[in-house]
Amino acid sequence: MVETEHAIDLLEQLGLPSSAVSLESCLNDASRQDSTYLGFLTSLLESEQQVRQQRSLETRLKLSRLPQKKRIDGFDFDFQPSIDERQIREFSTLAFASRGENLIFLGPPGVGKSHLGIGICMEAIHKGMTVYFTSMDRLMADLSKADREGRLERRWKVYRRPDILMVDEIGYSRLRPEAGNLFFQLVCMRYEQGSMILTSNKGFGDWGDLLGDTALATAVLDRLLHHVHVVNIRGDSYRMKERKKAGGLFTPAPPLGSGNAVQTGQK
Repeated sequence: MVETEHAIDLLEQLGLPSSAVSLESCLNDASRQDSTYLGFLTSLLESEQQVRQQRSLETRLKLSRLPQKKRIDGFDFDFQPSIDERQIREFSTLAFASRGENLIFLGPPGVGKSHLGIGICMEAIHKGMTVYFTSMDRLMADLSKADREGRLERRWKVYRRPDILMVDEIGYSRLRPEAGNLFFQLVCMRYEQGSMILTSNKGFGDWGDLLGDTALATAVLDRLLHHVHVVNIRGDSYRMKERKKAGGLFTPAPPLGSGNAVQTGQK
């Protein structure tokens, strides 16, 4: 017992706390299985590795700021036949990220753009990559505030560092000229340096109006589209689908005297 306690102390001092905790159970397993010294050591180190990998995964998930932990396997491809499932599975291998390429999901609200982007980000995190998620509105608010307060250089690091930067919901708000310029700077920083996943309800032809400057939009798209995969999604909204299942959609109320409103979405 004295030797075991000494070994535990040494493991803790060497920064191997998980091995210290599992040492006695590994010794017991080795004794029962008549393991070799090498087999015992391998078992102990594998236990330490598993704990560290799980801790690293949890840290990357927390730092990613993903709003949900949606996975590609949870996506209903049958509901969106315009999407090529094989293409999405290929994106999930993260080969595009290793090449520094971008992904852009275009389509109306509710068709699954964010789900697909988040699902690919989750795959990246589980494969040891770093991810950062933000909405366009939150990104612009953060950068604009940092610019006003003289902290812009520090904030750039947050968006430049991750292997994949996901910017969600581009197109819901028209940007002021200074905000559009900040977005341009960000795209330039990540150009051929790190992948971006973008979702937008606006076609590229509308980005001039979105950014408030056609020339600026052209410069942004020139960089984004140089190495890119674009997925155009055409279909119904998942949220409307769920509301229909729940019987939550109603037709407009008829004129007075013509009867009650008719509920739709139910068989």
